[in-house]
Amino acid sequence: MITVVGIGPGAAANQTLAALDAIRQAEVLVGGKRHLAEFPHFNGETRRLDADVDGLMQWLEQNQHRQIIVLASGDPLFYGIGKRITEHFFGQNIRIISGISSIQYLCAQILLDMNDIYLTSSHGRKPDFDWLLQHEKIAMVTDDAIGPYQIAQEILARGQQRRMVIGKNLSHEHEQIICLQAEQVVQRGDIDYGLNAVVILNGEPE
Repeated sequence: MITVVGIGPGAAANQTLAALDAIRQAEVLVGGKRHLAEFPHFNGETRRLDADVDGLMQWLEQNQHRQIIVLASGDPLFYGIGKRITEHFFGQNIRIISGISSIQYLCAQILLDMNDIYLTSSHGRKPDFDWLLQHEKIAMVTDDAIGPYQIAQEILARGQQRRMVIGKNLSHEHEQIICLQAEQVVQRGDIDYGLNAVVILNGEPE
């Protein structure tokens, strides 16, 4: 069986019991360098997950008879590897174990309910900002190409007043959560926000 396990936003404390139990029973652990480093005491085989996703699919096809765990940041089905694997192996013996997404974690930290929030990602893609910024409440996971600075520029180009909550290193020791107006983000464009999650809200910072 191939199991895709969400290991949460980062810190081990946010991994679920179901995830840890599945990992204990695995023959092979597949994940990025950072993911595999979270489980230094795993005694089975490990395989590094890199940009060659097609190669991974082929390898998984050849090894379906083994107990394989594919590790995913946050929740595997929120812009993660889970979607690709379930589509590729549709109707076959696949299991997904949900994790806490970075967006869920960030909203909990700032006491923001997720009712009616629009969830999206700019990782490897460019959102339709004309449509996106019609929503009152937006949450987005980002990448280096379209991060907080670029999002703020899109907001200001449309003449909107928005505040942005930016979460960096979420759940880790050096976690940072900052709330800025869009124009403040643009003025601080030289800051390295790193891998982050962003919540976009209407109005001025409180």
